[in-house]
Amino acid sequence: MAEGWEPRPSADAEGVEWRPALDVPPPGRQRRWTVLLRWLLLLPQFVVVALLSIAAFFVTIAAWFSALVLGRLPDPIASFLGSVLAYQTRVSASAALLVDRYPPFSFEAPGHPVRIELRATSLNRLAVLFRLILMIPAAIVSSLAQAGWFAVSWVFWLIGIVLGRLPEPVFEATAAVVRYRMRLAAYATMLTPVYPKGLLGDTLDPAAPRAYSATRPLRLSTAAQVLVWLFLLLGLAGHLTSGTIDYEDGDDDRTGAGTVRRTAAAADPGDGAYRFGRRAG
Repeated sequence: MAEGWEPRPSADAEGVEWRPALDVPPPGRQRRWTVLLRWLLLLPQFVVVALLSIAAFFVTIAAWFSALVLGRLPDPIASFLGSVLAYQTRVSASAALLVDRYPPFSFEAPGHPVRIELRATSLNRLAVLFRLILMIPAAIVSSLAQAGWFAVSWVFWLIGIVLGRLPEPVFEATAAVVRYRMRLAAYATMLTPVYPKGLLGDTLDPAAPRAYSATRPLRLSTAAQVLVWLFLLLGLAGHLTSGTIDYEDGDDDRTGAGTVRRTAAAADPGDGAYRFGRRAG
């Protein structure tokens, strides 16, 4: 279960809006054989994440009704959803080659290098009521970024095998996608009232407190920002290509067979599954 789940302000002492935070250590050496077999090694974790996601879906429905009535999430619901989000994020970070440490089969992972921080805060009932509609723009952005990253992930995989590590721009751009995806999941499950932001990194603030990790704050270099834009463009191109209609299929396009193919292509949402993870406290 989530640790330290107590009510905390949704803004810091200066009134700056507080967002769910992701902590990942700086890019370091990784064992080449684990990079080579990374997704194969994570297959059991993918199964666990899928089962947890199903459970979290039904708990989120209960959370939605609870938030409408109470204006906040009950502690047991928030703790469970936060723990699932933590688990998903650890698996996601490992799959994206951000860390070499294998995620444990447990909600509690105090020694794992990937952590997230959530703050239990009050929720706006009107925003909760329309949460599914409000999250559509962020979900589109996240879907495009994920699809674009996946399109070039084989290149990052080869680089990781050759170098035994990820170059900093690749690490930063990948971490930005993982963090944005985590924040979207936290918003969708009403673990935060703050809309997902920060895909292009955090703005430079000289008065900001010390850095907690390589991703808090997340400073994206120019090369990393270019990569993020590339992810978005590749994701958009992939979605447009998957929805392209071929009008030269012959007579069957004027009959039911052509119609079915076009409808299926247009309805394909792409990779909409979220794999995330978390630490609270």
